[in-house]
Amino acid sequence: MTLQDAPRGGRMVRETPGETAKAGSTDPAAEGAPAKPPTIYDVARVAGVSHQTVSRLLRGYEGIRPQTKTRVMDALQELGYRPNLAARSLTTGRSQRIGALTHEIDQVGPSKIAQGASVAARQAGYLLDIVTLDMSNADAINDALELIMQHDLAGVLALASTDEMTQAFEAADFRVPAYIAAEEDDAFSNRRSELTSVGLPALIAHLAGLGHRTLLHIAGSTTYSAARNRRRAYEAAVADLSLHSQGVVYGDWSARSGYEAITGLRGKLEATAVVAANDQMALGAMLALTEQGYRIPEDISVAGIDDIPEAGYFSPPLTTLRVNFAAQGRNAVQQLLGQIEGFTPPSSTGLTSQLITRRSTGPAPGTAGHK
Repeated sequence: MTLQDAPRGGRMVRETPGETAKAGSTDPAAEGAPAKPPTIYDVARVAGVSHQTVSRLLRGYEGIRPQTKTRVMDALQELGYRPNLAARSLTTGRSQRIGALTHEIDQVGPSKIAQGASVAARQAGYLLDIVTLDMSNADAINDALELIMQHDLAGVLALASTDEMTQAFEAADFRVPAYIAAEEDDAFSNRRSELTSVGLPALIAHLAGLGHRTLLHIAGSTTYSAARNRRRAYEAAVADLSLHSQGVVYGDWSARSGYEAITGLRGKLEATAVVAANDQMALGAMLALTEQGYRIPEDISVAGIDDIPEAGYFSPPLTTLRVNFAAQGRNAVQQLLGQIEGFTPPSSTGLTSQLITRRSTGPAPGTAGHK
């Protein structure tokens, strides 16, 4: 749960918006009475916009002109505006809290998604209560859902999608809006994410351009739709470029599983490039390859997905696809708020990936440019 920081060092004195204390008049704030907190109407007056515009911006609506958004943000900062959750709950007749389920938050992706969701919820006047659990454990998911549904919530959000989570959400009898924030399984949807439709093909094309013809994929846990989508995108890109795949080895997103994917290979490693479904598994694979005497990238190239903060400090620095996890969290909250408040949420934005080339990929052995 994210809470607003309270002022420190005693009371804070602020003039009532739009008014200036007159000479000789009594200032209630100066006598210890709390200053009247600013409202969205005060913000609208200072910014020169309607209160509806202020409300839309606070909900995270992105269809607002940049210059208007700047004026409103300046007014919010000038007045020190903070949403009054208690008053809003009384007015709307609903809670201003959202329950959010996510898996282990020590991983970079889930942590960034939760952070983006928390910020978006707070900007819209809601608090996000986060419950972490094993998203592949059906009993843990059902217990968590039963617990959070005992509380007064405006909505329920799942910040990752596994088969177990999807089944639990479909079976649950929610009294409030609920939303699963995750990639749709490409096998059952006509809408493919930018990562699988553009990002991964670009990564495979990068390796093909370096002369690599045989690749190996280390996939994530099969219970995650994101892992299945990345595997299918890898296989499609390999086929489209007439490359060869030595196969797919499955991990669980951890560095340990990436290490074991390499050490557990049966037979000779024929691939000259390894594509891991996330950076942690790529890190584990790099250690295993180095221990087996391979030089990276002289003997074999390695690439990952996510661009975690440590990726640029691997040895060698890791080529990867940068994923905007915070945008995933923000868009998830927008979709849920659309159900809660009855508005059409803005289209998903910021869900793009970017190929980051570093020294872990290089020319394939036996090709021009190989050292």
